Amino acid sequence: MAKRRVVVTGASGYVAQRMFPELAARWDLLPIDVRDTTSDGRPVPGIIVADLSDPNRDGYRQHFRGADAVIHCAFVRPSGPAGWDDNTDAKFWAEHQNLALAYNVYQTALEERVRRVVVASSNHASDYYERLVWAGELDMVTPEMPPRSDNWYGWAKASYELLGFVFATGRVGGRKLEVVQWRIGAPRDDDVLHVKPGDLTGMHRALGAFLSRRDQVQQVIRMVETEHISDARGVPFLIVYGISGNTHRFWSLANARETLGYRPEDDSQTRFIDAIARIVRGSGA
Repeated sequence: MAKRRVVVTGASGYVAQRMFPELAARWDLLPIDVRDTTSDGRPVPGIIVADLSDPNRDGYRQHFRGADAVIHCAFVRPSGPAGWDDNTDAKFWAEHQNLALAYNVYQTALEERVRRVVVASSNHASDYYERLVWAGELDMVTPEMPPRSDNWYGWAKASYELLGFVFATGRVGGRKLEVVQWRIGAPRDDDVLHVKPGDLTGMHRALGAFLSRRDQVQQVIRMVETEHISDARGVPFLIVYGISGNTHRFWSLANARETLGYRPEDDSQTRFIDAIARIVRGSGA
């Protein structure tokens, strides 16, 4: 049987590279990015250099042709020192470019008859709710809540989601494009190691958002290969939080388990037990 053909945008970036070996072994992977090396200078095998923010889609549509799915990880970074949560003018226009980039990916996938697009969204699409969690006004954030953010980065991710829903309804081009929005948490192994002793909120956040590498790989495979993702009204659109099975989680994994069959293998509470002890001892608890 022929391997499933999957396009990965932003393929030289951190998120894509973290799962690249497993995906390349499983699928016929077609990586695309504006550069052909990773941030530390390693060449990416088989990469195609293309700028998907170009509105002339004829320059790169051939790479989408014949693909079963697209995993969209590409991202335009703002120039200058702006952080992810800075609400500056420059940050807005960089995120505006990212929205146009997402549109090009959706539209090209639709035109080239790609079945499904998985978009690397972010937990920051719901940043406003997280503020309520830390204020003690909310216990759990679910994918069913309307996206709400208070910064341009999160606004752009929420906009990816709303734009993707339009394509999933079938009102563009007369065909429903299957869309999964992947609200990635913290795909790193060191966040909790940087939490200061006594900072229990910081610890809870780092532990709750953790996404291990093997759980990341499992999630993206399930998001591409799960046959049916449509809701009760027949719209093939799904929002999933990208985290491990963390005891400290404050984002719900219920729909990832039910719809995708996601079975996380890691829990930050057991993985980082020594760091937890250090932080808790510092609190005097």
